[in-house]
Amino acid sequence: MPDDRLQHASEALRRASAAATDAEIQRRLYDLSDRLAALAAADEEPDDEDLMQHLHALGDLREATSGDVSEQVNDALESVRERREELDG
Repeated sequence: MPDDRLQHASEALRRASAAATDAEIQRRLYDLSDRLAALAAADEEPDDEDLMQHLHALGDLREATSGDVSEQVNDALESVRERREELDG
């Protein structure tokens, strides 16, 4: 069953990637979107350590972006954070 929070995060990063003007940022956003989509579609639960790594990457990307792109990254970050807290709970 797909993980809705991780799928939402992936979609937010796709939108951010499409809106980004810097090619390197665009690539990083797209790559992270792919990784989150794979986690969302996986049969097993995501690993807490994997989610923490994604949170760090999202935090770095949020700092490296601005405007609508940063808002989309923050939206993705919040979704991944909620999913991680669910694992901890």
